[in-house]
Amino acid sequence: MKVNAEQIPEPIALKNYSGKFMVRIPPEVHRALAIKAAETGISLNRLASSKLGQ
Repeated sequence: MKVNAEQIPEPIALKNYSGKFMVRIPPEVHRALAIKAAETGISLNRLASSKLGQ
């Protein structure tokens, strides 16, 4: 990178993150997750977050 005068990127672990990102899923999966969240009494966001954090 230095040879080409490119800037060395900041390590990923040091970056700040907003906690938001967009993910596209099939409508059937969206529906199933929304139903599961409603049945469980939690938000779709909380359900997705718990699934992603496993």
